[in-house]
Amino acid sequence: MAKRPNKAIGSISRGSGVQLGEAVFRSLCEALKAGAYRAGDRLREEEVAQRLKVSRTPVREALGRLAARGFVAPAGGRGLIVRSLDIGEVLELYTMREILEGAAARLAAEHASKPEIDALTDIEQAFAEHPDDATEMAELNRTFHEAICRAARNRYLDNASTELQDWIALLGPTTFSVAGRPSTSRREHRAIIGAIAAHDGDKAEKLARTHIREALRCRLKLLQKQ
Repeated sequence: MAKRPNKAIGSISRGSGVQLGEAVFRSLCEALKAGAYRAGDRLREEEVAQRLKVSRTPVREALGRLAARGFVAPAGGRGLIVRSLDIGEVLELYTMREILEGAAARLAAEHASKPEIDALTDIEQAFAEHPDDATEMAELNRTFHEAICRAARNRYLDNASTELQDWIALLGPTTFSVAGRPSTSRREHRAIIGAIAAHDGDKAEKLARTHIREALRCRLKLLQKQ
């Protein structure tokens, strides 16, 4: 089993022009994506402030934003806990993911440059070099899909996909821990790259949507074991 990332999420960098509350919010979102916080983990203002080396005021603001978006919920006593998604929410999430990933692949087939296609191939190669590291594969998979989304040349799609990734972080263990999923995913990735390189939008969208449906099938397997 891959080692869980350390919860020490580092301090906030000053001088970036980003307001402190926004910087704390982004840091917590990245920590969720990285698996530093998982469903059921408790978040307390004081502890987060100490880790990030900031006052409690921007932390309170950031946690309020996370609660408003539904990522965290009040815990018994003090603090908040990272939410877990019920089966209905998981199905809704993957429905939207299928739509967005399909649209991104179609648009990437229309707009992707050769360097962008080469970059996708490089990411896929790196993915293939870590067959026994589910955590690394999950990170490379996220990079792969982000690269497709950037190649789609649509800022609104990019924003929607980024928010969806925040929700995916609440799902817990990666689907690459399911037997057979890494090899299947590699084949699916290569097929998607091929369709994008051929500028075949219809095929790219169809393959991307199938890819996400397969990911959902593996996600449901994981949920059955919980």
